[in-house]
Amino acid sequence: MRSSKVLPIDRIPAAPARIENSAAQRRAFIVVLLIEVWERFGFYGMAALMVLYMVQGLGYAEQRANLTWGSLSALVYAVPALGGWIGDRWLGARRAMVTGGVVLVCGYLLLAASHGAAALLYPALALVAIGVGLFKPNGANLVRRIYEGQPTRIDSAFTIYYMGVNVGSTVSMVATPWVGQVWGWSAAFGVSGAGLLLGLANYALMRRALAPLAVGADAVTLSPRRVLVPVGLLSATALLAVLALRHVELATACVVAVAVGVVAAFTVLMRRADRQERKGLATAGVLILQVGLFFVFYQQMSTSLTLFALRNVDPRLHLPGLPVLTLLPAQFQALDPIWIMVLSPLLAWLYARLAQGRGDLSIGLKFTLGFAAVAASFGVFAAGGLVAGDGRVPAGFMVGGYGLIALGELLLGGLGLAVVARYVPARLSGLMMGAFFAVSGISMYLGGLVANLAQPPGHAVAGVHESLHAYMGLFGRLSLLALLAAGMSLALLPWLRRLAPAPAR
Repeated sequence: MRSSKVLPIDRIPAAPARIENSAAQRRAFIVVLLIEVWERFGFYGMAALMVLYMVQGLGYAEQRANLTWGSLSALVYAVPALGGWIGDRWLGARRAMVTGGVVLVCGYLLLAASHGAAALLYPALALVAIGVGLFKPNGANLVRRIYEGQPTRIDSAFTIYYMGVNVGSTVSMVATPWVGQVWGWSAAFGVSGAGLLLGLANYALMRRALAPLAVGADAVTLSPRRVLVPVGLLSATALLAVLALRHVELATACVVAVAVGVVAAFTVLMRRADRQERKGLATAGVLILQVGLFFVFYQQMSTSLTLFALRNVDPRLHLPGLPVLTLLPAQFQALDPIWIMVLSPLLAWLYARLAQGRGDLSIGLKFTLGFAAVAASFGVFAAGGLVAGDGRVPAGFMVGGYGLIALGELLLGGLGLAVVARYVPARLSGLMMGAFFAVSGISMYLGGLVANLAQPPGHAVAGVHESLHAYMGLFGRLSLLALLAAGMSLALLPWLRRLAPAPAR
């Protein structure tokens, strides 16, 4: 019988040999992939509706809705650092992932109940942040364990894993707004919870396929201490999350504190690193800041672009050879994962062709092209106002703009973790991974602030022509900002080439 004693981290049982049987690997991967698809179905269904729900369902001012969503986005990026540590040290990756799924279901059901009781909104969103924080890092960790020591197969596995994320998010972003339109907000959030319940039920039926991955904390029997310590930490985090979501001033103070902490930690790392390591840290630091800037633009999809679709976009989409589609405002967000699935194999093919010739593009050049694509995307959104009829922009401009921002996402957002893995030594990578997620969370909060530049003060609602003018101005400024970022990224290329060391091992 395994001991229930809490073991020091260096005495937790080491991992046995990896799963050698490819069929067993495939079964284990399918178990994790399916619950991941359903988790993303629930999260993105909720995300597609949240700003609109706060504005239309709860009567929030658009500024407050944008900042609340920005605060939640920051929490969703910050809490996984705690969730990953809890999985590694206390509960084990499998238990932490399932616990995160259960907490998420509770959050979605509480959201469903909040339509008649708005006081439940903030506790519900805090549960969502805690659930994602437990689920995301530990699910990815299980995929890594399945293909431990097989770099080629793990690359393929994570590619399929990422595609699964986009399948789940696409279906939910199309289906959940329709459910909300027909049966109401509570039913829509209930669908998010029900989808994840299906994923948890499937996991319960197939969990034995993950038995060989019972290593580390997963191999230790739970004791009261192993349960109570994570519960205490997560409860305190949830309380802080409720306060930060409810009070904008506290959320802002937390973001500033995290930013100061990131700068201080990076300064300490630079001081303690040797000369060669400093080059890698400096390179990674510059590139991570660029990824962080991208997330300011990315956050517009669930804030300003969704409100733009509500106020100023003709919902009728005309595609050649197809009947006219009428989209709900929240459904336009599904264009991003759809474009991701279309563009990903094309980029993979292009990278392979380039590698056969002069070699792959450098990360710095990819970032430059990514910002250029983002600049073009917001230019398209702004240009739509020039042909707007009665204050309504043709839906085709949203299709084109989302395609360009998805290209920017593939060139920028998807490479953040690769930057840390490539340039940061292994002994420092944990801290830099934390810094990357912290910068991303700060940027998501800033994205909410940026979205408010198109909003009238207080609870006033602008007319259709006034809001169109405001959004054209915001998108034009964002296009110029992205163009400036592309120029700066291009100017940094020679410096980055001189600074960058050989990729970290």
